[in-house]
Amino acid sequence: MNDLRTIIIDGHEVAVDPAMTLIQACEHAGIEIPRFCYHERLSIAGNCRMCLVEVAGGPPKPVASCAMQVRDLRSGPEGQPPVVKTSSPMVKKAREGVMEFLLINHPLDCPICDQGGECDLQDQAMAYGVDFSRFREPKRAVDNMNLGPLVGTAMTRCISCTRCVRFITEVAGMPELGQTGRGEDAEITSYLGQMLDSEMQGNIVDLCPVGALTSKPYAFTARPWELTKTESIDVMDALGSNIRIDTKGREVMRILPRNHDDVNEEWLSDKSRYIWDGLRRQRLDTPYIRENGKLRPTDWGHALEAAARAMSGKKLAGLIGDLAPVEVAFALKQLIEGQGGHVECRTDGAHLPVANRAAYVGTATIAEIDEAQAIVLIGTNPRAEAPVLNARIRKAWTRGAQIGLIGEAVDLTYDYSHLGTGRAALTGLTGMDHAGVVSKTLGIVILGQGALCETDGTAVLSQVMAFCEATQSKLLVLHTAAARVGAMDAGCVTEGGMAAALDGAEVIYNLGADEVDIAPGAFVIYQGSHGDRGAHRADIILPGATYTEEQGLFVNTEGRPQLALRAGFAPGEAKENWAILRALSAEMGATLPYDSLPQLRAALVAAVPHLGMIDEVAMNVWQPLDPTAPGDADFVNAISDHYLTNPICRASRLMAELSAHAKARRTAPLAAE
Repeated sequence: MNDLRTIIIDGHEVAVDPAMTLIQACEHAGIEIPRFCYHERLSIAGNCRMCLVEVAGGPPKPVASCAMQVRDLRSGPEGQPPVVKTSSPMVKKAREGVMEFLLINHPLDCPICDQGGECDLQDQAMAYGVDFSRFREPKRAVDNMNLGPLVGTAMTRCISCTRCVRFITEVAGMPELGQTGRGEDAEITSYLGQMLDSEMQGNIVDLCPVGALTSKPYAFTARPWELTKTESIDVMDALGSNIRIDTKGREVMRILPRNHDDVNEEWLSDKSRYIWDGLRRQRLDTPYIRENGKLRPTDWGHALEAAARAMSGKKLAGLIGDLAPVEVAFALKQLIEGQGGHVECRTDGAHLPVANRAAYVGTATIAEIDEAQAIVLIGTNPRAEAPVLNARIRKAWTRGAQIGLIGEAVDLTYDYSHLGTGRAALTGLTGMDHAGVVSKTLGIVILGQGALCETDGTAVLSQVMAFCEATQSKLLVLHTAAARVGAMDAGCVTEGGMAAALDGAEVIYNLGADEVDIAPGAFVIYQGSHGDRGAHRADIILPGATYTEEQGLFVNTEGRPQLALRAGFAPGEAKENWAILRALSAEMGATLPYDSLPQLRAALVAAVPHLGMIDEVAMNVWQPLDPTAPGDADFVNAISDHYLTNPICRASRLMAELSAHAKARRTAPLAAE
């Protein structure tokens, strides 16, 4: 580590790393420096000049603090620490001049701009600008781009900070934006006028410091001061991204990322960000009972009575879907197993061992990907399964990490060595050296669900764990369901998997498992939020809340418990999921021993103590499986359509449009004969 260097900022001595830039050193000293182009997670551009500071003994003009490092400062004539001034008359005049130039062509759109109230240009013009303008010339105008259904453009407002260009190129890995021209002719544009093809493009709306890039679906629907803001957890994938849900009345208006350096940093995938229209459509808002082959609405009393009567004395099975909080899965387990039945959360058929947490979670954390020297992906497409995690792998690649892939060859936004497509490549991997990817000490092996869902999933897992042990690597099992790890922690599994759980079941209690086709014969009680596949098969429907409408624990793919908070209320007669199970248990005469969610959570933590370690990753004891030989088939990725993976997605018009665009891009155009 570099030795610290002492500098004086506005009269205060601070010791900082010489590799820091001046803007970082000022932040370390608690001094705010205005900026537009600078961003902590992007490369240095140094083109807005708003972060100017004065360096005593330096050049007779202010310098850009984002582009000068502490090590470049000169000491005084007698070795005194360098002096930096952030509020001198020179700096004040320079910032006023910069702001005046930025506003030369900026239109007065504030009353109609979606960025109003959250605009860096507004805030900094008030704090650092002047209250008049000397320019009377006509303002220039720029044509808007069509970037697709997510990002709206008003490019006349653009101040050429290039944050969007650097994010799309460096983080998303899809270099579709660039800047052309010089001076007044400079313009941000997309190459050949194409639309954005990234699963993370919505982040450029957050990065834009003005209103040049806005959210198309959210446009003109609300002002930020009208919204109620709730911190929660995303469930569209198993990464557990930290989010903020903004509501207006009973409706979710937008979803934004929260910073969590160890999980999602400050990024969010488009599916997680724009899913909110799916929360409103095709909702189940009243109970239903099937009579004479047709579902008819009823009230809760009759629905619970019918469900209890159907379950009484029958052989039961419970299926736990991909979006259920851990508390609800635990309550269903107690209810069904209390009646002699079985529950199962591995509804996709994944062969994950019940008592070996290191085998169904792994030993690596998401943050450790940043420093990995080599990463092997097995049976997974992280770009489709967890786009923000894929961006993290890309960051490791930009730092020199070697990436290898066993499975389907796909575009991951970074270069990798394709080591094979199937089990044969996996079994022959140990001890080999493919372009430096496999070495004596590897970094991390990321194992996808596509490698575990076939009949030889246990053998594949045993081979992967043997390879990790031989190369001293860490394992990260990449799940596709937000509820999977938590439900397995709670023991919601049956020895033998789905087939054993459903074997001979007369009544199946389906808790939001919409990815499962249930064969005819059994009586099905469906508890969920949307009229999807599960509701179509049901004989009784009990409408439940979504992840934005109830509080609950979710354990992400690295085994980190996180708490999702309620941002609104379920529509109509729909209830919180734990409350439905509690009411049903009372109707059955087998009342569950808790009357509130805190009591249920206390019972859960008493049974599984590490679930009480909110936002902490428990250490898993490494227990390798006995190696067995898998088959010889190719790996097939678990997700074929990134945008339509759960009932909320399938209810969203926007996700359907994005899915159609993605399919159209994958289909090569054919010339006419």
